[in-house]
Amino acid sequence: MILVIAGLFICTLLFAQSEPVNIVFDVTGKDKQLHEKTIRHVKGMSKAYPDAKFQVVVYSGALDMYLKDKSTVKSDIESLVKNPNVSFKVCEQTMKRHNKSKSDLISGIEPVPDGILEIVNKQKQGWGYIKESY
Repeated sequence: MILVIAGLFICTLLFAQSEPVNIVFDVTGKDKQLHEKTIRHVKGMSKAYPDAKFQVVVYSGALDMYLKDKSTVKSDIESLVKNPNVSFKVCEQTMKRHNKSKSDLISGIEPVPDGILEIVNKQKQGWGYIKESY
């Protein structure tokens, strides 16, 4: 009886972990502590769940998070972009409003036509959604 229960428990664990979680982070605030908190979440979760995918989408006031000359999390982003399961996206509309180009961004940041639409599309694909705020 104990072996049957143990077997069922192990099977349950295997099936529960068969589908990795994918999470998109929505960052719009300019507060540097918000940027640091977001990176802390992505670093911790990507280590704890190596098969999961994480994407950070920045638009509006959060643009500084991705700018080479203003970001307080530049070195962390440069490290995280090496992980194939972590990606960083920035809204091209926000970049245009602030007169910024791809050369102003930290290496590895990928522009998308619209940050909000990027998040909506990820949600349609079943990604979890986290709105980072302070």
